[in-house]
Amino acid sequence: MGLEAEIEELEEEIANTPYNKSTEAHIGRLKAKLAEKKEKLEAQQAGSGGGGGYSVKQQGDATVALVGFPSVGKSTLVNALTNADSEVGAYEFTTLDVNPGMLKYRGADIQILDVPGLIEGAAGGRGGGREVLSVIRSTDLVVFMLSAFEIDQYDRLYKELYDNKIRLDTEPPHVRISKKIKGGIDVNTSGDLELDHDTVRQVLREQGYVNADVTIRGDPDVDELVDGVLDNRVYLPSLAVVNKTDLIEPSYVDTVKADLRERDIDPDEDAVFISAYEEKGLDALKERLWDDLELIRIYMDKPGRGVDYEEPLILRRGETVDDALDRLGGDMDERFRFARVTGPSAKHDDQQVGRDHVLEDEDVLRLIVRR
Repeated sequence: MGLEAEIEELEEEIANTPYNKSTEAHIGRLKAKLAEKKEKLEAQQAGSGGGGGYSVKQQGDATVALVGFPSVGKSTLVNALTNADSEVGAYEFTTLDVNPGMLKYRGADIQILDVPGLIEGAAGGRGGGREVLSVIRSTDLVVFMLSAFEIDQYDRLYKELYDNKIRLDTEPPHVRISKKIKGGIDVNTSGDLELDHDTVRQVLREQGYVNADVTIRGDPDVDELVDGVLDNRVYLPSLAVVNKTDLIEPSYVDTVKADLRERDIDPDEDAVFISAYEEKGLDALKERLWDDLELIRIYMDKPGRGVDYEEPLILRRGETVDDALDRLGGDMDERFRFARVTGPSAKHDDQQVGRDHVLEDEDVLRLIVRR
C-alpha cells in the first residue's frame, strides 16, 4: 500500500472513530501516525522533483501574503496598494507567478505578495499549490481575500494552509521533550491538562520516542500536542479582507457579516471591507496591516543633522535599543555606550537608557557612541 492510500485510510479511521475518553489515546496515536505519513510523503515528493518553490526575494520591513482563490481581485488590490504591475483579467488563473509589490506607509516598506490563486488540494501539490504555500510560510502576515458573495471560500483556504503546517492566530503549544537512556516516557504538566497521560505517551511513541521526559504547559488538544511534538509548524497572524463590496446591496451586508461570524471572524474586529476595483476602504486596510504587523517608527536624532522624521527606522512592537542597533548595522553595536530617548517609552525627555530599553512608536532615539 502506498503512502497516499495509507494516509487516506488513516483519515477515514479518524473520521469514523467517535471521540471520547476511552478512544482518546487511540485517536492520538492515529493522528501522530498520520502526521508522520504526511511528512514522509512530502519528503518523497520533494525528493522526486515535486516543485522547488517560487523564488521570491523578501525585501522591506515586513512581508504580507495575499491569499485567495482565482479571480477574487488580488491583483487589482496589489496594483492599487503598491507599485506592482500584476496582469489583471476576468478569468481564472490570471496570476501565474508570485508578483511582489511594495506598499509605502508611515515610512515603512511593506512587501505585498500576490500569490497564485489557491485551489483545493494545494497542500497535496495540485496546481503548483505546494510551491505557493512554501512562499506563504515565510511571510509575516496572511491576508485572506474573500469575495463578499463567497465567504465560504475561507473554509477551504484555511484548510489548505493548515494542511501545509501553517497555524493561524494561535500560539505554539508549550511542549518540551528531553530524551533519556531509560525509564520510559514521563509526563510532567503545569496547569490542568485534560489529555490523558497515556494519550501523550502514545503520540510520542508514534514519533519514535521510547525514553523521554515531556513537559507540557497549558491545555493543548490532541492536534496541538502533535504539532508541539513535531515542532515544524509555522505560526502566523491573519486578517480577512472582504472584496467586491461595491457590488452588494445594503440589505446583503448582514448576510456577509453572519457568514463571517460562522467562521469565528468578527466582522467589526477581524475583517476589513473594501472594493479593490473602486479603491474604497484602502486607507482602513493600510492602517490594519500596520497594526497587525506590529510595526513602530523610531525617529533617529542624528548628530549635527537633528531628528529625521522623513525616514524613520522601522521596528516591531516590543523591540529594544539593541534591536535598533542590529537593524542599523555597521559598527554601531561595538561603539555603543548608551542612548537617549524622548517619546512614549521615556519617563522624561532625553532619558538615558541601555540596550534593553523597550521602544515605542514615534520615539526619538539618539545613540551615544565611542569615537
